[in-house]
Amino acid sequence: MCADSKPILFITGPTASGKTARAVSIARKFDGEIISADSRQLYRGMDLGTGKDLDEYGDIPYHLIDIVPAGYKYNLFEYLRDFDRARAEIENRGKLTVVCGGTGLYIESALKGLHLPEVPKNNELRQSLSDKTLEELTSILSQMKTLHNTTDIDTAKRAIRAIEIETYYQEHPEAATNASPAPLKNAVTVGVDIPRDARRQRISSRLKTRLESGMVDEVRQLLDDGVTPADLIYYGLEYKYLTLYLLGKLSYDEMYNGLEIAIHQFAKRQMTWFRGMERRGFKINWLPWDMSDEEFTDLVGKLLENVS
Repeated sequence: MCADSKPILFITGPTASGKTARAVSIARKFDGEIISADSRQLYRGMDLGTGKDLDEYGDIPYHLIDIVPAGYKYNLFEYLRDFDRARAEIENRGKLTVVCGGTGLYIESALKGLHLPEVPKNNELRQSLSDKTLEELTSILSQMKTLHNTTDIDTAKRAIRAIEIETYYQEHPEAATNASPAPLKNAVTVGVDIPRDARRQRISSRLKTRLESGMVDEVRQLLDDGVTPADLIYYGLEYKYLTLYLLGKLSYDEMYNGLEIAIHQFAKRQMTWFRGMERRGFKINWLPWDMSDEEFTDLVGKLLENVS
């Protein structure tokens, strides 16, 4: 567990807003290391589709990228555990922790100081839910907890896992009590604010570039390496649509158009999450996406000084 004496910076925002470049600039100026808060950049071999852009980091150390194999089902418990470890290592080196990513669940949970117990598989429960539709699973889950987002109900697998976790908490109330959060002190959250039209243009341009750079071949290689189509579809967006294309279930144009729309919708959901965070009491300092690096880093430096 990390002490809260040092400032910790979170840089977030929707996809294609330029978060990584900003985080690298901040880490370089203030002697920091970066912890990713992206739920798909964790996976090895999933590079173009997740926008890792590892060349942007240069000599800046980064954490929680490429730490598990594609096909694995990494979860929030693991993220919070690994986040705490990475943060402790960074602070022990006397460096600034810069958390960068657009997975709102990870960002908010880390800011809350949430710590979750490891919830084991419940094979009997999974079997009893296996023939239920996503709609039925969503209904069951909604009776167990308030659904603040759609992450838990993106797929039947995720919904079953969410029900499994809530069932565990009901049967082990002491585990839920131990998960009570201790909000981080000295945390500064900066959002990269990009207008909708500019965001849409960057998303469309980036999709075209990544397809031209070999994103289809990346997904084909994952399939050739033994990652199942179901597992790739589970990851959503690029991996869902490109897998369906490679399976012959979508034409190239259907894949392209459907994926472009899905990414735009995803960015909109990200912004909905961030606005929800603000309503839940989290301060996000929104800075324009097209500021110069010098302006951006100077403003962030002043924000960090105010919590030091």
